[in-house]
Amino acid sequence: MPQFSDDLFLGAATTYMGTSTNHLSQAVLTASIATTGGGTMTVTAIAGVPLFVGMVLVGANVTAGTTITAFGTGTGGTGTYTVSISQTAASATVTAYGTSDLGDPSLMGLGVGPLGRTYIWDVVPVAITTANVVASVTPTGVATLTLAYGKGTQQKVRADGVTVAQLDTPRAVSVAVGAGTPTTSNVTITGYDVYGQSMSEVIATGTTQSTTVSGKKAFFQISSITNSAATAVAITVQTTDILGLPVAVPSVPFLSAVKFGTSTIAQDAGTFVAADATNPATTTTGDVRGTYVPSAATDGSKRLVAIVAIRGIACGPNATRLGALGVNQNLAS
Repeated sequence: MPQFSDDLFLGAATTYMGTSTNHLSQAVLTASIATTGGGTMTVTAIAGVPLFVGMVLVGANVTAGTTITAFGTGTGGTGTYTVSISQTAASATVTAYGTSDLGDPSLMGLGVGPLGRTYIWDVVPVAITTANVVASVTPTGVATLTLAYGKGTQQKVRADGVTVAQLDTPRAVSVAVGAGTPTTSNVTITGYDVYGQSMSEVIATGTTQSTTVSGKKAFFQISSITNSAATAVAITVQTTDILGLPVAVPSVPFLSAVKFGTSTIAQDAGTFVAADATNPATTTTGDVRGTYVPSAATDGSKRLVAIVAIRGIACGPNATRLGALGVNQNLAS
C-alpha cells in the first residue's frame, strides 16, 4: 500500500486495518497438539488470509475453545503456532476465526485504509430539523421511544436485519425538554457508527424547562432510543450540527485546513472536539474520533471540506486500527 499521498499507486493492495469481525481462513493441522498447557500447530497450507494470535480454531478433532496464543516460526502464514488447550489431534482441516479485537491491525471489511499523509473529509450536511429522530412525546415511565424517521434520516434495514434510522452523515443528537416542570430522565441512544461499530450514549434531560441537551457521540445509524423515567413534560430527539470526524483526530494541529460554505476562502471558525481516547469507552465519554461544529448552520448546500494530517500510526505499512479509527466504541462490535 502507499505510505504517502504522493507515492505511486499501482493498484489495490490488501490492507489489514478495519473493523471486520468475521474473517475466515483455513489451515491444515499436520502435527498433534498434545503438550501440557498447550501445544504446537504446524500449518502447511493456508487459503485466504493469514493467521493471527487470538484466532479460534474449530474442527472435528480440535477441542472447543482452542485459540492461537503465540507465533512459533513463521509470521502469519505457513509455520508453527502455540495453541491454548492441551489435546491430541490427528491431521485435520480446521477453520480459524479472527476478530478485530484479536488482531491489530485487523482485516479490512469496513474501514478507511490505505491512507496517505492527509485525509480529505468532504461532506454536505443537510439542515437539522426539530424532532426528526423522535417526535414530541411525554414519557410516563420507562419506555422505548418511537423513531420518527424525519427529514435528514432514512429508515433502513441492515444486513443483520436490524431496522435503523440512518442519518445523512454521522452526527450527535440532542434531547429537547418542553415547558413545564420537568423531572430528569436518562435517554439512551443505541446504534452504530459509520464503520458499523455498535455504540450507545446516555443523555440526561435535566430539570430545566425549555432546554436542549446535546450528546457528544456521532451516530450514523440509530436502532433504538429508551428513557429511564417519566419526564412530566414533552421531549423530542433530533439531529445536531455536531458532526463526526471520519478518522481519529487527537488535537487541533492535525486539522490542517477547514473550509465551509461557498463565499469565503478563510478558514472556518468552527468548534472542534478532539477524539476521546478513554479506553474502554462508556455511555458518557466523547466521540472516539472527534467532532466538528461548523461556524454556521448546515443547510444541505454548504460544503464542509477538512484536510486532516494523518499520523504514522494511522497510515503506511505499520498502521493500526486504533491509530486510524480510535478506541473501540462502548458496545461489543
